[in-house]
Amino acid sequence: MSKITTELLLERAVPRSTRLRKIETLNLSKLQLKTGDLDPRLFSRLRHLQKLDLSDNLLDKFPSSLTLPDLRVLNCNNNKLEDVTALKQFPLLEELTYENNVYLTLNDDYKVMFLLQNLRLLNGKDITKLAKHVRRVNSHKLTSKVTAHWEKFFRDQLPEKYTAEQVKSIKKKFLKSVQTNVVYGPSSLSEFTRWRVKMIAEEFLAHSLGLELNSDTEPEEKMDEDEDADEDEDEQESTESPKEAAEDVAQVVHIYDHLVTVTPSKRRRNHSKSSPAKKRSKTQANTKEEAAHNPKKSKPLHFLQCHSKGNSREDFKTQLWSCVFEPVLDSGARKDPIVSSSRTVATCGGESVCLIDCETGTVLKKYKVATEEFFSVAWTTLTMVISDSRKKAHNILAAAGRRGIVKLIHVAADFCYGEIKAHKKPIATICFSPTQETHLFTASYDKRIALWDIGIPDCDYNFKASQLLVLETACTPLRIALVPTCPEQYLLAGCEDGCFAWNIKLDKGQKSRPFEAIFQFPDEESMTTSHRVDGLAFLNDDVVVSKSSKPGCIYLWSWSRSFDAKGKGSQRTMSAVILAELEWSTTDMSYLTLSTCPAREYVFCGDEKGSVWMYNLSSYTTAWGSAKGKRSERRISPTQILTWPELRVNGEQPREILVNNVVADPAFSYLVVLTSVNITAIWKKS
Repeated sequence: MSKITTELLLERAVPRSTRLRKIETLNLSKLQLKTGDLDPRLFSRLRHLQKLDLSDNLLDKFPSSLTLPDLRVLNCNNNKLEDVTALKQFPLLEELTYENNVYLTLNDDYKVMFLLQNLRLLNGKDITKLAKHVRRVNSHKLTSKVTAHWEKFFRDQLPEKYTAEQVKSIKKKFLKSVQTNVVYGPSSLSEFTRWRVKMIAEEFLAHSLGLELNSDTEPEEKMDEDEDADEDEDEQESTESPKEAAEDVAQVVHIYDHLVTVTPSKRRRNHSKSSPAKKRSKTQANTKEEAAHNPKKSKPLHFLQCHSKGNSREDFKTQLWSCVFEPVLDSGARKDPIVSSSRTVATCGGESVCLIDCETGTVLKKYKVATEEFFSVAWTTLTMVISDSRKKAHNILAAAGRRGIVKLIHVAADFCYGEIKAHKKPIATICFSPTQETHLFTASYDKRIALWDIGIPDCDYNFKASQLLVLETACTPLRIALVPTCPEQYLLAGCEDGCFAWNIKLDKGQKSRPFEAIFQFPDEESMTTSHRVDGLAFLNDDVVVSKSSKPGCIYLWSWSRSFDAKGKGSQRTMSAVILAELEWSTTDMSYLTLSTCPAREYVFCGDEKGSVWMYNLSSYTTAWGSAKGKRSERRISPTQILTWPELRVNGEQPREILVNNVVADPAFSYLVVLTSVNITAIWKKS
């Protein structure tokens, strides 16, 4: 039964009233009201209501038909609102407040300024001039851009006599294209711009082609705008809004004759005594000249500097280490409706973690801890209870580094809700289990790999983390990978002095476990287990790609044919069954790691000259998959090498550019390159 009754409305009227139609001011604050409690039939009787206070409740949205034709003042502070577009039903609204609704952002402010023509005050600020700009100048500019986009790319696609099916098809293509390509205003307003562009495009098509106009568009969920800071003697954490992130640093980088505006970035990897940033130097393979350089395959899209220490324009020392693309939610907080796979990537280095839209180059969010140096980030998707028993999937980002602490960030709410003090020494890398959404592995310089259950936060962000397992290593773990065919049973790790495997099955009794196997690889004259493995990833369910600090050495080997699961005992030595060797730079620099794109059967690895070596192995994997698959006799040359462009910052070209990491999105639409000079490069596949 609804909490709101006629008697309650009469009692909460200011002053108290005897008739609903006579109420002009109504206070419904602090009643624990939910959206379902706002009965449109009852509210429709409040014909003369002008002021409504709904603050300090649990509303997540407004019903679309409250019918309050004379409403002028509305207070929605301290609720859980996720969307504002339903407020257009109150056209006479003059004053609106919705502070402390964590899911609402600057983009929502602009939406209500456009939708509510009479709005004067928003969250206590006079927005009259800005609202006029949004309704007139902004709309005029976007309309011109939408029209130009149609004229240039789509008008000639439609025949003089067209069928309904042809119109439907071109409408779908046009709406997708125009939302992707029409850009205007600051990057912090990209979501509002897409929302308006879609609206303008639909109106344009309705007018030009007589198409039916969609009157109601589904609200998109977004990143929050509010800052959240937590300070103590040791550290200061902060989250920056897109506007703040975009304004931190503004630089111009010259690429040949083109100007590219560089947006913000942050700092370096100088952790403990065994710092991987320190062992660097030497040459590049002669095969670079032999590889295919095809500029039509990929093009540089953005060069960003968003990890600078103290937001300094002069910071070209901060090392960038890890990047991971955000998972796409089926119906979640940050799924982009106009792309089929995620184009948002999380990057880390120095004191900050950034979220970047690869298409626009927009730094969507930045999270900073002044005393931290972040080395690794990882995503998981948790199904959280957001109100009542209502559940919703949200992406959670974990970040860790020099201080041995894992930060847990609810990205949609722009909120670091917790931390796990996982290790007493720096954390080199982290990863989530693909089958257990709350299971997180942390690999540390304390020579341990720990498995944590991070729990699921409740609606107040209370959570309980617990350690499930500790894997003892003989040396520092650098890269970890779960075996795709049995991710709940075996974990593989590339370490400072070898490649190891552990049984991680939780039904085994012992919580602390030694490694089960160490793999040996070809050396100059024999097999050896003693070598640094600073790159490790699976190309498919069976093929492992590992990189040694041995010059120019990237091996592909078979997990199933190398690991004897039937053998007994621990700490057994096993020979890796080598399938092929990739031709790569002859440098002896360490910690230039590799990655794979399993869906496209690609391997990527950067080098000491800023180049990215790309290997398309689709023509090899079938043969390798057979039981008698033989080793490729010759080294496999790269399919393509992306060379670092002639990039100039403040008129000067950065010195030594090392590619610490390079990662493609699952669909291989974008390639994100992290460097040693505080520059994130984003390439797009043509």
